[in-house]
Amino acid sequence: MDANELAEDRSGARLKRKVALALGPAGVFFRGFLEHPRMVGSIIPSSRATIEKMLAPVRWDECKLFVEYGPGVGTFCRPVLDRLPRDGALVVIDTNPLYIDYLKHTIGDSRFHPVLGSAEDVEAIVAALGHEKADYVLSGLPFSTLPDGVGPAIAAATYRVVRQGGAFLTYQFSAVARDLTARHFKRIETGFAWLNVPPCLLCWGWKD
Repeated sequence: MDANELAEDRSGARLKRKVALALGPAGVFFRGFLEHPRMVGSIIPSSRATIEKMLAPVRWDECKLFVEYGPGVGTFCRPVLDRLPRDGALVVIDTNPLYIDYLKHTIGDSRFHPVLGSAEDVEAIVAALGHEKADYVLSGLPFSTLPDGVGPAIAAATYRVVRQGGAFLTYQFSAVARDLTARHFKRIETGFAWLNVPPCLLCWGWKD
């Protein structure tokens, strides 16, 4: 790539970023769904009621590292940061560069670490950021539509990275995430968020 091509590439990237910021979170979320429908669970971000119910069991005073898979445009990121201790960290992992770029430019918090990558590599990502274990891992990934083998690999890696006493939190529109969680986490609690479009199944897998 010569200097002119590099300049054009950078100019194109800047233009895409400006367009994304101009679209706002709803527009960016919908665009991400259109580009990668199998990797986005819904065309509408989770409701506030879902967020509150999903995060309610978290022991925030004991939380040093919170990880989220598939953060989208940050629907859960801000509520998590609002609750997270000052010395805590939030790591979000997404395969869509549109979402990661958007989050980098809209959330200015030193505790926030957006990573472009796969949830299958959560152990390496956590280690690279100087941590041994995660206290909690949250996922809104559509496990029912992920490529073969990816869902089970993510569930296994999540179990290994979560500390004793921590949990794997999932919200989905089918029971696939709950069933994968139950393969590794012995204590499973479930709930339902009716005030969501569509209503979704909540699951907490505890590593006792």
